[in-house]
Amino acid sequence: MPYTAPSMRRIHFGTDGWRGVMGEDFSVQNVRLAARAFARYVARGERPEAGVLVGYDNRFASDRFARAAAETIASAGIPTWLAETACPSPALSLLVRQRQAAGGLMITASHNPYRWNGVKFKASYGSSASPAIVAEIERELDCVYASAAPALPRRPGAVQPLDFRTPYLDTLEKLVDWNRLRASGCRFLFDPMHGSAMGLVAALFRRNGVACDEIRGRRDPVFGGLNPEPIEGPNIAPAREAMRGGRYDAAFLADGDGDRASAMDPGGRFLNAHQCFSILLWHLAGTRGLAGDVAKTFSVTKLVDKIAAKYGRRVFETPIGFKYICSLMLERDLLMGGEESGGIGFRFHLPERDASVCALLLAEVMAWHGKRLGELLAEIETEFGPHHYGRFDLELLPGQKEAALELFRSDRIERVFGRPVTGREDLDGIKAYLGDFGWVMARASGTEPMLRIYAETSEAETTRHALEAAVAAVRALEDPRHSRPQGRDSDS
Repeated sequence: MPYTAPSMRRIHFGTDGWRGVMGEDFSVQNVRLAARAFARYVARGERPEAGVLVGYDNRFASDRFARAAAETIASAGIPTWLAETACPSPALSLLVRQRQAAGGLMITASHNPYRWNGVKFKASYGSSASPAIVAEIERELDCVYASAAPALPRRPGAVQPLDFRTPYLDTLEKLVDWNRLRASGCRFLFDPMHGSAMGLVAALFRRNGVACDEIRGRRDPVFGGLNPEPIEGPNIAPAREAMRGGRYDAAFLADGDGDRASAMDPGGRFLNAHQCFSILLWHLAGTRGLAGDVAKTFSVTKLVDKIAAKYGRRVFETPIGFKYICSLMLERDLLMGGEESGGIGFRFHLPERDASVCALLLAEVMAWHGKRLGELLAEIETEFGPHHYGRFDLELLPGQKEAALELFRSDRIERVFGRPVTGREDLDGIKAYLGDFGWVMARASGTEPMLRIYAETSEAETTRHALEAAVAAVRALEDPRHSRPQGRDSDS
């Protein structure tokens, strides 16, 4: 008979691997199933002898889940290395590429609440597994579930420990101009939000003579009761409080597994991922004149398009998920690529998002120009116009997300906040353009029972009203008792 896991839901892959709630669908048993599918994929590849690296974050029992995954892969006769301590996801990606391994597996749920955990697959090129690779792993998982599936040869395999953090730090140290940073006299704050990026950026700054303190830099599996996602709201309250005293010139924040970043100015002014992306593109393409085009996901600000156009760079737009950005970075000459959630990758580092690299580069931009991030953003907006972005998440019942997307797709929404809809795109979700005024977009989450609604206009107030109008239209479709706001990420 086909294999069934008692009281466990079947594994389903989303935009970046598989995530589930611990004690429900995320269990040691299911982690072993996912690892077995990954081992089958590696064993059927060209270089299984190159081995697999396994890393993990600071979540509850992540080290145990990682050990279970590593033992499963090693038992298939594949050389397997397990991180000695928790590490950021990009540290695993870097070592996979540097050691020319066959792949990597990361135990993390990234920015999700503490009850969640997950598995990310990393390919040999050092980034998220491509959609084609994920599809192959899914086929292997189907074979694992099927009783008739031939098992891989079961050979005893030792799991070897490996230091992931030291080579990662050594690589990052070569990416920025430390002389310029020291001369700037800037003081920085780093907030890893109790995640696995703790102790890295601050250590690099200090050993190179640049002042940097760290908050929330110890392991806490419940993340202090806040989600480890660096977005506007209560999640960043500790960093905002630390910035109000005027002691620091900038704060940098990283999510739970250290691949997504945001920043903060003195006084606690938050800079979201769109603004950080825009500042970095403006500096790298403009000030430094580095070659290459740009990639961004469907929900990223149009400010990126305007900056890229000035410097003669083509912009490639992809569905949501960094794996699509990565695919383009491997195929084309791209300077950088990024997504709305704060993940940005650079050609001179990895085709992978990395919060620590973003923090180092933003600090270098400040030192280069002798200005704070808010001042730099003001210069950019003076030239290209203001862009105010916002997001609102709704938790909906099954079927309601589909009805909401159909609403955005249909002509029933002809105006938003008094503005006519002038066009639509459906690359990933449905985006309704409001002429030069801006855009509103709806997209179903790939990992949670959420409908995400986005908006961008030239004014903070109108962005808020556009979001509220779109949310009201969705709520009119269903019983409001079954939906509740999950948060708002806006610069207003």
